[in-house]
Amino acid sequence: MKPQKILLLSVSAGAGHMRAAEAIRCTALNPQYQIEATHLDVMQYVTAGFRKLYTDFYIKLVNSSPTLWGYLYHVTDEAKPDSNMERMRRGLERLNARDLLKKIAEFAPDAIICTHFLPAEMLSRLLRKERLHCPVWVQVTDFDLHRMWVHERMAGYFAANEEVAFRMQAQGIAAENIFVTGIPIMPAFSAPLERSVCAQEFGFDATRTTILLMGGGAGLGSLETIAARLLALPSDFQLVVLAGKNAKSLAALQALAANYPQRLFPQGFTDKVERLMACSDLVITKPGGLTSSECLAMGLPMIINSPIPGQEERNADYLLEQGVALKAFDEVTLEYRVKWLLQHPEKLAEMRQKARALGRGDAANKVLQIVGQGSQAGQFVEMG
Repeated sequence: MKPQKILLLSVSAGAGHMRAAEAIRCTALNPQYQIEATHLDVMQYVTAGFRKLYTDFYIKLVNSSPTLWGYLYHVTDEAKPDSNMERMRRGLERLNARDLLKKIAEFAPDAIICTHFLPAEMLSRLLRKERLHCPVWVQVTDFDLHRMWVHERMAGYFAANEEVAFRMQAQGIAAENIFVTGIPIMPAFSAPLERSVCAQEFGFDATRTTILLMGGGAGLGSLETIAARLLALPSDFQLVVLAGKNAKSLAALQALAANYPQRLFPQGFTDKVERLMACSDLVITKPGGLTSSECLAMGLPMIINSPIPGQEERNADYLLEQGVALKAFDEVTLEYRVKWLLQHPEKLAEMRQKARALGRGDAANKVLQIVGQGSQAGQFVEMG
């Protein structure tokens, strides 16, 4: 039987969209699917000027002017499709669709899955003009729905939860084309992991309360500053800090660790985040859609670092409402939240149970099954 060819299109503006596409691609490697899945970054098929404007501007704005980004998020969410701003934006995107369409033609996919709204918008126009002849699906990667995700002629939409599905229907998407799957995460986050085994790999004490710090900045200061403040708390816990590719931060954390032997464990870039999560009782993180979904799948309570206005703020609202997270908007609040949770282990246990109940570690499998079968009856669940 000829393998089905699925093309995954994402955009390297923030890591979450790319990670969702990679999660689906890696899941498709399972022989049960007989799928040839390829993941493309749309930014590799546009002009250098457009790429710089779209990705560099976004990253710079989010990091240096989060309030302005929040304003633009809300303005574009409320903009009329026929407004001058929207017409200009769509015209610019059309100019950059030619090379992408050529690449799609070379791959000749049986189906396309977009994990970012930009390729979905580009392909919607091509479908309307009958220049593209395969179904296009859209995977929304947050616990919110921005209007820019909604386009005509899409084969179906994958939603993080029932509320996002409800918002999709309110935007005019037919209920039968809406599927509540969750947000795709890598298969490793839903695999059974033994805490003692994972702790031994990193030199942790598996019996000791462990906190994982995954993100600094945005109002909370540097990772080493946050780590120093937390370690000064009168509680006995291990602190694992992910510095990623920030060599300067990692060096500062390693210097600090000399003062806290067997308590502070700095980590550089790693592809074993799920194994660190398996050792942890609490994570301090930014509320990106992918990171939040990974934590939920692992049953891991969260303290949310100053979410940027826009999609992170909406994600934070959802996590807070569901009782799986607390929010810290400055260093003092973070210290208090950590101290309070350590003093109330029953609350931490309750949050863990709620997180595990919300986790959708099989999201990528569900997406592949639905795309493979074609559009079936939607899994949209009406609230009420």
